[in-house]
Amino acid sequence: DMTVRRLLPLRLRRSVGAWCFVDHYGPMSVDGVAGMLVPPHPHIGLQTVTWLLAGNVLHRDSLGSEQMIRPGQLNLMTAGRGIAHAEESPAEHDPSLHGVQLWVALPDADRQVAPAFEHHAELPGATLGGFAITVFMGDLAGARSPATAFSAIVGAELAASGHARASLPLDAGFEHIVFVAAGAAQVGDTELRPGQLLYLGPGRDRAQVAAPSGSRLF
Repeated sequence: DMTVRRLLPLRLRRSVGAWCFVDHYGPMSVDGVAGMLVPPHPHIGLQTVTWLLAGNVLHRDSLGSEQMIRPGQLNLMTAGRGIAHAEESPAEHDPSLHGVQLWVALPDADRQVAPAFEHHAELPGATLGGFAITVFMGDLAGARSPATAFSAIVGAELAASGHARASLPLDAGFEHIVFVAAGAAQVGDTELRPGQLLYLGPGRDRAQVAAPSGSRLF
């Protein structure tokens, strides 16, 4: 009974850098119902990047990992040559659920690495123009994630406090995407709401970003 917004891939854009899937679900009430219930299934050749804005989810995999994730924490699974995992709301789960799962394609040289799982309960952050930035992959605004990456990549959440407005530094060699998980945002002249994704091509070293209080964007 979960609705998942799959923002990437698109018919005309299969990936952005190494990012190949962008899934956003919630916010939804799971009070008195099963909540997330994704049975064991396999992955190869990629990483799954799981991030919650609300709720809690239990991860289990064929390596024997069993890890609860809560908002502000990162679950990173490297499938490599093959892994199976399940994701479910625990029996005693929070009444609401809201999150994203982002997939990273492994480069050819690392496609067959040994499968692995890592959980990061604390991640580095920065503040910029009213945004609290949490970096979960790569580095941004002077903060670097400890999470394992196999290619040059950046992934971060920006949480707006008050009416936030910032000139966000970008790596001009990268493609970037921006999407809103809660609230709204303006990136340059483009207005974004949940369910919309903005592509920014290489050659930019800044993005002008503004968002009202409470907005969460990636």
